Amino acid sequence: MAKAGKKYVKAREQVDKSRLYPLPEAVGAVKGVAFAGFDETVELVTNLAIDPKKSDQLVRGTVSLPHGTGKKVKVLAFCPADQEEDARAAGADYAGLADLVEKIQGGWLDFDAAVAEKSVMREISRLGKVLGPRGLMPSPKAGTVTEDIPRTVRELKAGKIEIKTNKYGVIQVAVGKVSFTDEQLADNILCVISEINRLRPAVVKGKYIKKAFISSSMGPAVPLDTMGLTQGVSAD
Repeated sequence: MAKAGKKYVKAREQVDKSRLYPLPEAVGAVKGVAFAGFDETVELVTNLAIDPKKSDQLVRGTVSLPHGTGKKVKVLAFCPADQEEDARAAGADYAGLADLVEKIQGGWLDFDAAVAEKSVMREISRLGKVLGPRGLMPSPKAGTVTEDIPRTVRELKAGKIEIKTNKYGVIQVAVGKVSFTDEQLADNILCVISEINRLRPAVVKGKYIKKAFISSSMGPAVPLDTMGLTQGVSAD
C-alpha cells in the first residue's frame, strides 16, 4: 500500500472519525481540508443495510441535483436521423445511430453518458458488452432509454445522476465541487439522501443507512450524521 502523503495526513488529522458530523459542519470540514491544486469533486458514499444479492433489495434510480455536479457532461444520443437536430439543439454533444455504433465498436468512448430513443434499442444492443461494464449502456431503469430525447438530454446536462448500489450495498455519487458554496453542496446531498430513502426496499427493517461519508477527490472522508436529515430508521 502506498504511503499517504504529508498533505493528506495533515488533512486526516483534522477530521474526528469518532463522531458523526451534522451536514453543515460536514460540508465545511470537507471544504476546509481540501488541499489539491484543482477543483476537487465532492462525493457522497452511503452504506445501506440491504442484501445486494437479493433482487428485491436492490436500490436504483435517478435524481436531478438542484445545483448539478459541476462537471461538464458529454452526452451521446442514439436516435433516428429525424431526431438528430432536436437532440443537438437540446445539448447533445453527439447524435446519430449507425455511425456512432461503428465508432464505439472501433474503441471510441469520448462521452460521459448515453441516451437512446426507445425504438433504436435493438440496433444498439450489440454495444452492451462494451458500454455495460463502463456504466454507459442506455437503460430504462437509469432513465436513459426514452421517447423524449431532448428532455432526457437536458436533464443529464443539468445534473441528473444515477443512484445505484454496487455488489457491497454501497452507493457512491458525485454531489458537486469544492468550489460550490456550502449551501449548494448541502442542497445536493440532501436531495440524494432523500431519494435513497424514498427508494428504500419494503423488506428492509430497522436502520437503513448504516454509514454515510462525504469527501473530496483527494481528501479524507468525513462521517455524516444522516439521522438529522431524513428518517433512515423504521420500526421493526
